[in-house]
Amino acid sequence: MDITPQPEERFSFIKRWLVSLIILPIIFYLLKNRGEYGLIDNFDLVIHEAGHFFFSFFGNFIYTLGGTLMQMLIPMLFIWYFWKNYYRTGVQFSLLFLGQNLINISVYAADAQARKLPLLGGNKVYHDWHYILNEIGILQHDAVVGYVFVGLAIVIFIIALLMPLIIQD
Repeated sequence: MDITPQPEERFSFIKRWLVSLIILPIIFYLLKNRGEYGLIDNFDLVIHEAGHFFFSFFGNFIYTLGGTLMQMLIPMLFIWYFWKNYYRTGVQFSLLFLGQNLINISVYAADAQARKLPLLGGNKVYHDWHYILNEIGILQHDAVVGYVFVGLAIVIFIIALLMPLIIQD
């Protein structure tokens, strides 16, 4: 009895795991270059600023948190849409987008005390995460909060990589 995989079985296996193989080096790049501003960060910034507008009706704390919330909600909407339609590749890239945003958020949160990141509006605006962490009384733990976001990003990245085990063809 021959147990060697047939060519169509090998092709199916490669096809199923191809996106995971493509996004793996991207994940390593994002983690290795945490804190470096890239092209996609411009898109994240637009989403972040739009979040302030959409959440401005809910008071100062939620308004301030709204930028970060929108950075998480937009990728989650994509994840939900692709999950609902059983489109694994879309789910994987949307999870990658969510993880990338969490990395972006981690840098901003970890900067809460130092406030060295350049902000839109310059000195006329306040640092979101300085305000948020100060309001909840944990400003001195900004680095820990930043690493919590990195940890969440790593979990999201692992889920993205293992998605072929979750959504079958």
